[in-house]
Amino acid sequence: MSGQASGQARAKDEDQALDFAALLCSRLCHDLLSPVGAFNNGLELMADETDPDMRERCLDLLAESARTSANKLKFFRLAFGSAGGFGEEVPANEVRQAIEGMFAASGRVRIGWLVGTEMLPKGAVKILLNLALVAGDALVRGGQLDIGAEAHEGGLEIAVRAQGQKIVLDEELRAALAGTLREEALSSRNAAAWMTRRLAERAGGQIMLSPPGEPALVFGALLPA
Repeated sequence: MSGQASGQARAKDEDQALDFAALLCSRLCHDLLSPVGAFNNGLELMADETDPDMRERCLDLLAESARTSANKLKFFRLAFGSAGGFGEEVPANEVRQAIEGMFAASGRVRIGWLVGTEMLPKGAVKILLNLALVAGDALVRGGQLDIGAEAHEGGLEIAVRAQGQKIVLDEELRAALAGTLREEALSSRNAAAWMTRRLAERAGGQIMLSPPGEPALVFGALLPA
């Protein structure tokens, strides 16, 4: 009887893992749809356009769409993938480039880089990038996104701070990071935040959030060595 119960529990865990993977894939597809769609539109315009100036504008559109797609893929590779090609640690400069490509390239968000270490553990990179993703998306009218990380004997401290004219953090995203999100409320929109919380807990660390209504949105993560 216990074996049957154990098998059912394992099957439920596997179903939940598959459901979560589908939610995360939906999020990635949603974020990539816009630049890839723009690339496709540019190709269609190029096929019918004969005016040299318009063709030049189409080429600019194609270049921008390709650059945006590549930046997003680089970010997602480190934030959600296995970051193949790196060892157990990732150069901090690679992380910085991923964040700047995701946000600063548009000119809407300015990046402040306050990371005092040259290498970051892969697990910490995922947490840092996902916190930056949530905070950057909350800057609906643009603003300043500051990223900090400091290693010490006890482990690693991560801080992400977003400040701008308007900051909007969905309550379900806040709940996912705080660990209070109901399982039935898990969606493609909050799956990355939920994963970030789980990654921190699995590492023996914790996620901290500034209270609602503060002029700046601040996330922190404490990860033991």
